[in-house]
Amino acid sequence: MILLDLKIRSLKLEDLNALLELDQACFGGLWSSQAYQRELSSPNSHLLGLSAPIMPSKLLGIGCFWSILEEAHITILAVHPQHQRQGLGQALLYSLLKSASDCGSEQATLEVRVSNQGAISLYQKFGFKVAGRRRGYYKDNGEDALILWLSDLQWTQFSATLDNWQMMVSDRLSQSCWQLGD
Repeated sequence: MILLDLKIRSLKLEDLNALLELDQACFGGLWSSQAYQRELSSPNSHLLGLSAPIMPSKLLGIGCFWSILEEAHITILAVHPQHQRQGLGQALLYSLLKSASDCGSEQATLEVRVSNQGAISLYQKFGFKVAGRRRGYYKDNGEDALILWLSDLQWTQFSATLDNWQMMVSDRLSQSCWQLGD
C-alpha cells in the first residue's frame, strides 16, 4: 500500500485564500478575511494548516489556538468535508496539543456544539473532559456549547501521552493511506 504524505505547518498571510476557501467549505464563511488576517498576525494565535504535497495550493484542514496565560484556547478545528473520517482531525488535534505543550501551556480548552457528537468523541479520545455548558452560545441557532478541558500539558508524563497519541494518529492515518511527513 502506498501512503500519501501530509504536512502540518504554521500558516502565513500567503495562505489566506486557501484558508477562506476551506472555511467556506466547512462552515459557510464563519470567519472573515479580516479575522484570519488578525489570527495570522497575532503573536498569541497559533494557526496550523494541514496539506498534502500532491495538492500544494489546497488546505485539507486547519486548527487554531490562542495562548492566553497558561491556557491554550482552541478556537477552530476543521477538516474539508471531502476528507473527513480519515484521521486528519486527529492529526490536527495532536499537533495543536503538542504545539500548546511546547509553548508552555498547562491546559487546553474549547467550546463545541452539543450536537457535534463526532467532534466530542474526537476530543474525548484525546482526554478532554466536560467542564461546563454555555447556554445559547451559537448565534446561528441558539445551540448550547459544551466547554471541554484538558489539564496537565506540562506534567512530566505528558510526553509519554504525546508519544501514544502520535502512534494512534499514525495508525489511523495509514488506514486511509496517509502519513505525516516532516
